[in-house]
Amino acid sequence: MSGRSRRPRRRAAAQPGTRRSSEPSRRPGPWPAAGRRRIVSSLSVRTLAAQVFLLQAVIVLLVVAASAAALVLQGRYDAQRNAADRSLAAAESFAHAPGTVLALRTNATAQLQAATEQAQKASGVDFLSVLDRDGVRLADTDPTLVGSKASGLGRATAGEAVTQPFHGRPHDAVRAVVPVLDAGRRVIGMIAAGIQYETLGHVLDQQLPMLLGAAALAVVLATAGTALVSRRLLRQTHGLGPAEMTRMYDHHDAVLHAVREGVLIIGDDGRLLLANDEARRLLGLPATTDQRHVADLGLGPGLTRMLVAGAAASDEVIRVGDRLLAVNIRPTAPYGGAPGLVATFRDTTDLAALSGQAEVARGRLAFLYEAGTRIGTTLDVERTAEELAEVAVPRMADVVTVELLDSVLHGEEPTGAVHRMRRTALRESRTGHPLQPVGDLIRFVVADTPMVAALQRGKAVLVPDLHTAQDWRAQDPEGARQALEYGIHSLITVPLRARGVVLGIVNFWRGTGSPRFEDEDVAVAEELVARAAVAIDNARRFSREHALAVTLQRSLLPLDLPDQDVLEIASRYLPARSGVGGDWFDVIPLPGFRVALVVGDIVGHGLHAAVTMGRLRTAVLNFSSLDLAPDELLGHLDEMVTRLDSQTATAGDDHAPLTGATCLYAVYDPVAGTCALSRAGHVAPAVVDAQGTVTFPDVPLSPPLGVGDHPFETGELRLAEGSRLVLFTDGLIENRGWDVDEGLAVLRSTIGHAGQTPEETCRALMEAMLPEHPNDDVALLVARTRLLDPSRVATWDVPSEVRAVSEVRADVSRRLDEWGLQDTVFSTELILSELLTNAIRYGAPPVRVRMLLGPTLVCEVSDGSNTSPRLRRAATTDEGGRGLFLVSQFAHRWGTRYAPQGKVIWAEQTLDQSPDPDPTALFDAMAW
Repeated sequence: MSGRSRRPRRRAAAQPGTRRSSEPSRRPGPWPAAGRRRIVSSLSVRTLAAQVFLLQAVIVLLVVAASAAALVLQGRYDAQRNAADRSLAAAESFAHAPGTVLALRTNATAQLQAATEQAQKASGVDFLSVLDRDGVRLADTDPTLVGSKASGLGRATAGEAVTQPFHGRPHDAVRAVVPVLDAGRRVIGMIAAGIQYETLGHVLDQQLPMLLGAAALAVVLATAGTALVSRRLLRQTHGLGPAEMTRMYDHHDAVLHAVREGVLIIGDDGRLLLANDEARRLLGLPATTDQRHVADLGLGPGLTRMLVAGAAASDEVIRVGDRLLAVNIRPTAPYGGAPGLVATFRDTTDLAALSGQAEVARGRLAFLYEAGTRIGTTLDVERTAEELAEVAVPRMADVVTVELLDSVLHGEEPTGAVHRMRRTALRESRTGHPLQPVGDLIRFVVADTPMVAALQRGKAVLVPDLHTAQDWRAQDPEGARQALEYGIHSLITVPLRARGVVLGIVNFWRGTGSPRFEDEDVAVAEELVARAAVAIDNARRFSREHALAVTLQRSLLPLDLPDQDVLEIASRYLPARSGVGGDWFDVIPLPGFRVALVVGDIVGHGLHAAVTMGRLRTAVLNFSSLDLAPDELLGHLDEMVTRLDSQTATAGDDHAPLTGATCLYAVYDPVAGTCALSRAGHVAPAVVDAQGTVTFPDVPLSPPLGVGDHPFETGELRLAEGSRLVLFTDGLIENRGWDVDEGLAVLRSTIGHAGQTPEETCRALMEAMLPEHPNDDVALLVARTRLLDPSRVATWDVPSEVRAVSEVRADVSRRLDEWGLQDTVFSTELILSELLTNAIRYGAPPVRVRMLLGPTLVCEVSDGSNTSPRLRRAATTDEGGRGLFLVSQFAHRWGTRYAPQGKVIWAEQTLDQSPDPDPTALFDAMAW
C-alpha cells in the first residue's frame, strides 16, 4: 500500500513547471554522498587489486618456469657428474685390484676379459675396458672391440687419472681413464670405464614428467595463494575515506613523536619542516624552530655541513655537544614526496663505550688467534721462542725477551734449577736497547725481583711503573738505570710452564710512546705464554726423540767404509726433518776381491724404523757371508721380513709392518768388470761412464720385501774402469715436491760430468737436490770402479786326474816367482794341493784353478759339483780328513761359494811377510 501511494506522487512531481528544479534531487538516488565516495574508493581498490593479482601471477609463472629449467639443467649436470664419479670409482677399483698389474704384465687376456665383464656388472657402468700402454684394448665388455685402439688417452698415458666426456666409437659417453702403475710408478696399462649419454638421457626422461608436474603444481599453488592474498588485501582496505586517512595520519604523527629516534624533515630550501620530540631533545632545539634554516639551528659545523649538502648518509657518527649521534640522511624526492630530505639521529654515546670495549676484546682474541697460528710452526725450540717474541712486538710490547733453561735448549727434561737461564730470543721495536743480548746467561739470584717472584708463584707479575718500583733494580742497578733512560717504563714477567714444570720465563717491556700495562694485559700475556709453552715443550720433546733416533740410526750405519782397492767409494746419510727413517747403505767386501753394495729403505719413520733397519742390515751382512747370489740373498731377506711381520701380527704389536721395505743388492767383480744387481721394489741405480754419460739401466724389478710369492731376478752390468755407480733411496729424487721423472732429470744433469770423484758427486747431489731439512731421509752411495790388472790373474784348466796336481802346482810356483812371492810358495802349494785333490776326487769336471794377486793372494779351485767340503776333527785312526785343517792353518781365511754350475773353494793369504807355520810342529799337532 505504501508503494502504491508513492508512485502517484512521483508522477505529480514530474510536471513541466517543476522539472528543472526536481532533476538534481533524482541523480543522487537514495545513497548519501559519503556512500558514493566509499563505492568509488572500493571500485578503485578492486581494480588495483586485480592488476596486482595479474602481475603477481605473471611473475610467479616466470619464476616457476625458470626454476623448472634450472632443475632440468641441474639434473643433467648431476647425472653427468654422478656418471663421472661412478666411472672413476669403477676404473680405480679395477686398476688397484690385486692381480691387475700381474695380469697386464703377463698379458693374461682371458683372465682380464672375465674380470672385466664381472667388474662391469658389479659397478653398473655401461662399459669397462682394459688397455695396454699404447691404448690397445686387451679386454672389453664388448668383445668385438678387443684389439682396437682407443683415443683421447694422452693424459692417462702420462700417469694421470682422467674423467672427461668422450665422443666417438663405440658410443658417446662420460668416460674415466685410470693408469695402472707398477711398483716403480711407471704406466703399464690403463682402465677405462664409462656410462653412455643414452643412459643419462633415459634417466632424465624418467625424471622430466615429475619435474613438470611439480612445476605445474607450484604454479597452481602460487596462483591460489596470490588470489587469497589479493582478496584479503581488498577486504582489509574497505575503501578508506578522508576521515579514515586523517585518523591514520594522526596515528603516524603520534608514533613519530613517540619513537626514541630523532627525526628531522627539511625542505629543498634547507628550512626545517618537522622535528619530533626526540630530535629536539638530542639536538637541544627550542620549540620555535620550524621554518628556520638548518644553518641557524646551532647544530655544530659537522652536522650542519651534512644537512646542507643533502647527500645520503648511513650511520655517520657525529659529535654534537657531549653526545655521539649516528646520523642517517635520505632524500625524499625518490619516494614520491616533495623535494627535501629526512634525517634520523640515534644516541650512541653509551654504545660507543661498549663498542670500544668489545673492539678491544675482539682485538685481543684476534691477536691470540694469530699467535696460535704463528707460534710453533717448526719443531725447533729456539725458533719457537723467536716466533713468540715476533708475535708480541709491537702489538703487545715494545721489547720482549725469552729465557730458557739450558736443558730445554738441549732437548732434555727441564730441571728444578731455575735460577740460571739462557737468553734465547729478543725482539725490539727500535734499536739501541740496553738489555743483555741473545746467548747470555741470565742469573736470578735476588729474591725481590719480579722475575724471581713470578717463578716462585708460578704466575705473571705486573710492574705498571718501573720508575717508582725499587725491587726490580736490586739485581742489576746499572742495567735498570740504562733501561729507564732508554724509555722502558712498564713490565709484565710470565713464567713459561708446561705440564707443571718451568721451562723458562718471558718478559714484556713497554717504552716511550706506549701506555702502561694494565691488569687486562696480564691475562693476554699469560694466555700467549701458555700457548707458546706447549709449542716449546713439544719442540723440546721432538728434539730429544729426533736426536735419539738420529744417534741410533747413525750407530747402526757403517761407521767407516771397509778397506778394499777395487772401488773408490763415498757415501752420505741425511735424516728427515720430521724424524729419521729406515734408509741405510752398506759396503761389504767379498772373496775374490769382489765388493757388495747395498742400499735399502724401511717403511715409516722414528725409532722403530731405525731399529728395523739395524735388523735388516745385520741380516744382509750375515747372508752376504754365505756368498750368495743377489737374487738368492734377497729371497732369504724376503722370507725373514715375512716371518718378522707374522710375529708382529701374532703378538698384537702396534708397530707398522715391514712389508713394503725396499732393497738393492749389487756385487761388483773387478776381474770380469761386471756388476750383478737385484732389487726388491727399489729405484734403479745410475751409471756414469768415464766420459760423463749418464744411463739408468733397466735392472729387473721385483716386489718389495715381505710381499712374498714372487721370485727375484738378477741383472748384470758391464762397467768400464772409471765408471761411477750411483745408488740412492727415493728421498733423493722426491724431496722438493718433484715427481720421479723430474728428480731423475735433475740427478742426471748434476752427475753428468766427466772426472767427478765419488766425494764430489755426493757433495753436488746434496747441494742440488736436497733442502736443508728434507721431508724424507736420504741414503746415497757412489762407487767408482777399478779393474784388477790382467797380469795379476792366472787361470788353469785341470784334467780330472790326480797326476795333474803336481803339474799345476809347478805352474803356480813359477807364477809366484814371477810375482815375487817366493815366501808364499810352500803354503800356497800346500793349500792348492789339498783343494785341487779334493776337487778331482770328490768333485765333478770341469776343474779350474785361478790365482788372484791384490792386497792379498787368493787361490780359487772350482769344479762342477755342488757338494761342499767341511772342516772336521779327524781321529787318530783316520787316514784322511786333515786337508781342510791344513788349509785353515796356512790361509788367512777360506770358504766356499756356489756358482750357477758347481762351486768355488777359495783360500786367501795375507802378504805381510808373516812366517809360515812350522810344518813339523803342524804335523805333530795333527797327529792326535
